[in-house]
Amino acid sequence: MGVDYYSILKVERNATEDDLKKAYRKLAMKWHPDKNPNNKKEAEANFKQISEAYEVLSDPQKRVIYDQQGEEGLKHTPPPGNEPTNGFNPRNAEDIFAEFFGDNPFGFGSSGPHGRSKFQSEGGGSYSGYHAPLKKPPPVESKLPCSLEELYTGSTRKMKISRVVMDANGRPIPETEILTIDIKPGWKKGTKITFPDKGNQQPNQLPADLVFVVDEKPHNLFMRDGNDLIITKNVSLSEAIGGTSVNITTLDRRELSIPVTHIMSPGYEMTVAKEGMPITKERGHRGDLKIKFEVKFPTKLTEEQRAGLKRALGG
Repeated sequence: MGVDYYSILKVERNATEDDLKKAYRKLAMKWHPDKNPNNKKEAEANFKQISEAYEVLSDPQKRVIYDQQGEEGLKHTPPPGNEPTNGFNPRNAEDIFAEFFGDNPFGFGSSGPHGRSKFQSEGGGSYSGYHAPLKKPPPVESKLPCSLEELYTGSTRKMKISRVVMDANGRPIPETEILTIDIKPGWKKGTKITFPDKGNQQPNQLPADLVFVVDEKPHNLFMRDGNDLIITKNVSLSEAIGGTSVNITTLDRRELSIPVTHIMSPGYEMTVAKEGMPITKERGHRGDLKIKFEVKFPTKLTEEQRAGLKRALGG
């Protein structure tokens, strides 16, 4: 029989049209010369043979002749038009490939901004059918709300995503996946985590990148200011004048007791060094904790209290 086209495509002799397409897709992607720069000659020969096998077996008339008389039978059968039946060449192979995959499905096969195949200038340009890489759509962005505690200590988040991708036959199919995001201590609002090619895919396009953007949930005690943390504490007038200790539970559940010895005038602020947010790019370093004091003035005083205050303050 000469060349065994069924064997070349790795299909049974009763293979359906769908079987042939699946087999061709798999093998053509594997052996395309642009994907085999280190063994280009072998790849070209295999690619041409795969394309020839598919062209014959996917044509019902050619397939009947081939099944009955083999490759020789095809050579002696006058084809429609004036083309010789055995005149299969790399251009035919590229035409078949382009019908399946469009122009250049290999992003790495481009050597410049215009997406010319890196093999175009070699070997007489027989494989010059590609003009531009597949279009990459803009990234898909999603908010990633994080508590201040998570951004203080760091955490690991598992995100279940649902997306649409193209199957081997170019049909859209739904797909779900679990992505792991390692939130680093000190990350700020607006930090972006990119998962390449994990977004939706449109026909004849590359999949979009999926980008998560850190968002900061409000905290009921602390406010963030860059790498610093700010907390507001209410103190009585007597504490403001006579001194006090401030107890604060940190974001990683430590208890701080901070003595305040200065007189707290309205708007008084105190800084505790290195008790702020971790600084992501400076391991072991932290911002500061700023304590703002709100002095509660009494709304009523007895005569005795007034007199006592006057005496104490020299009024």
